[in-house]
Amino acid sequence: MHRFLIRSIAITGLALACFAAGAAETIRQWQFAPKGETLELALREVEARAPARHEVAVRVRAVSLNRRDLMMVAGNYGRGGTQPNSVPLSDGAGEVIAVGADVTRFEVGDRVAGIFFEDWLDGAPTAAALATARGGNAGGMLSEIVVTDAEGLVTIPAHLSYEEAATLPCAGVTAWVSLFKRGQLKNGDFVLLEGTGGVSVFGLQFAAAAGAKPIITSSSDAKLARARELGAFGTVNYRSNPDWQNEVRALTGGAGVDQVLEVGGRDTLPRALQALGFGGHIAIIGGLSGFASDVPVGTLMGLNATASGIYVGSRADFEALNAFLTEHKIKPIVDKVFELADAPAAFAAMDSGDFFGKIVIRL
Repeated sequence: MHRFLIRSIAITGLALACFAAGAAETIRQWQFAPKGETLELALREVEARAPARHEVAVRVRAVSLNRRDLMMVAGNYGRGGTQPNSVPLSDGAGEVIAVGADVTRFEVGDRVAGIFFEDWLDGAPTAAALATARGGNAGGMLSEIVVTDAEGLVTIPAHLSYEEAATLPCAGVTAWVSLFKRGQLKNGDFVLLEGTGGVSVFGLQFAAAAGAKPIITSSSDAKLARARELGAFGTVNYRSNPDWQNEVRALTGGAGVDQVLEVGGRDTLPRALQALGFGGHIAIIGGLSGFASDVPVGTLMGLNATASGIYVGSRADFEALNAFLTEHKIKPIVDKVFELADAPAAFAAMDSGDFFGKIVIRL
């Protein structure tokens, strides 16, 4: 388990009225501070910045963690790396407290969430857009106030709390894009979900709402029981069933699954492909056991299957997800909630794997 260290500082109060009036005010913000060859979490006091003409200031009320954030604090996240003294976390939600003179998308008081890529609004991604992923840079969300381009926000569904909405930008959008945009999920499809982390639990909820048949794996019978309460068609304990792919396939009547959200990586990809049916789709998302370096093209061709590399999605994808959540009144599963000062404990909880759904920090 990684060790997360805190540097303590003196904290002043947050005076939103003064901020809105343009007076200098300080806020609390966690940063990735250099520590030898790695990084540590440091809670710091910084000056709040008023929004420029095209920007919005958001009082962040909640943020959530993803596996990517552990890689960043360990200093080994590949794409874009981690900038020293930058702000952690890509996912957060809050309320608009100030808007720039040219902003028309939002007003003070609107409830919003930041999109994962600040500059990927719609269509195919570009290299420039993918370079704007939040977290490990100035766009991170683990701060009492963030100031961002108004285009980099979406309105959150009215039926969700800030804690629930904070779980959506990475894991929620990833699961939605994997199943619906890339996978073209249909009623009755068998969907394989690996583990009970954020993406997989979202996939379970989305698949069940769409009339599909989700099958989920875990090493915990208690977690599998929770998954059945959320609509799992089938469950498999991979610890007591090392060849879990066979049991998954049996649950489909031998046909194999139509969709896979592949989050496990090197150790799970070969088994997931053995569970995949003809014409199926596998969304390659993560690497909990290390990223798989080779995708067996021959296996995919033999199944007439497709594989998609998924790196979250655009603002338009986030808005489509929000419409789906609103239509089906889906509430994200928040398993643990920490306070701002306890952010290192939230990182440790993420590292332990002992959670179901999402871990949130309340600000």
